[in-house]
Amino acid sequence: MVDNLVERSIDGALSHTGKPFIADCLAKLSQWRASHGDAWISSGKGQKVAFVPTMGALHAGHLELVKHARAQADLVVVSIFVNPYQFGPTEDFDKYPRTFERDLELLSPLGVDCVFYPTEKEMYPAGRESIVSVAPAHPLNDTLEGAFRPSFFRGVATVVTKLFTLVQPHIAFFGEKDFQQLLVIKALTRDLNLPLEVIGVPTVREADGLALSSRNAYLDAAARKLAPVLHEALSEVVSASQVGVSVEDAVKGATLIVSAEPEFSLQYLAVCNAETFEPLPPSGKFSKPFVVLVAAKLGEVRLIDNIVVR
Repeated sequence: MVDNLVERSIDGALSHTGKPFIADCLAKLSQWRASHGDAWISSGKGQKVAFVPTMGALHAGHLELVKHARAQADLVVVSIFVNPYQFGPTEDFDKYPRTFERDLELLSPLGVDCVFYPTEKEMYPAGRESIVSVAPAHPLNDTLEGAFRPSFFRGVATVVTKLFTLVQPHIAFFGEKDFQQLLVIKALTRDLNLPLEVIGVPTVREADGLALSSRNAYLDAAARKLAPVLHEALSEVVSASQVGVSVEDAVKGATLIVSAEPEFSLQYLAVCNAETFEPLPPSGKFSKPFVVLVAAKLGEVRLIDNIVVR
């Protein structure tokens, strides 16, 4: 799988080479962890292990997570695993971009210590149909993203719980771009008493406002030009909130911005409490903290975005 890549030796000088150690199986991850046992044992003395879970096809948003991890920890682990359990039967699992060697080139200059790159067979040895899964509670599991992707958050929560158990980090970093997912992971960490801190990192955007996403690679030139309309709509809601407009009227105004472009098919545009994820009362005024969330299909490409106001 990684024969043509230069691996870092477990018992070598890990901090003096550019390449992270590649743990392409559970045994290698365990071996690597054992070689750094003091980092886990000595967490009370300032040693920290940071973790950034990804599905690969890395972009500047992922790299920002890694930079935050590197700044706050002694060891940094990044996982690359395209998790089949979080894709629905008609979604893009088979064509999801897989760019491992390019990903490794991007990670190497950032001081990543270990890249965990497991196979589906190792992560789901009995198949994902028979696994004991983790199901978030309402409203996180079954509203907005959960309503449009009914199995998504069960798949996310299950694989993240497995990854946390395998890596055993002290801190883990996730992007706010997938805001509902971030709240799901914070909830599972709290409710299952997992011994780590989950930290959200603000969304990284292109100059025109488009949130970075691995799926942006699917956009052709015309669609790419239209894609920032979603951020424009979100920004309109935030602006309306600052001048006393009701939640309902602000959402209506933003919806018109998206619907003015016939190439978009709007799935939702909503305003929720940024901590409980309960929707704000439509006829009421905005109260902080809140998050404005949107999902739409642009042609065949599904895009999501949000703005958090604290």
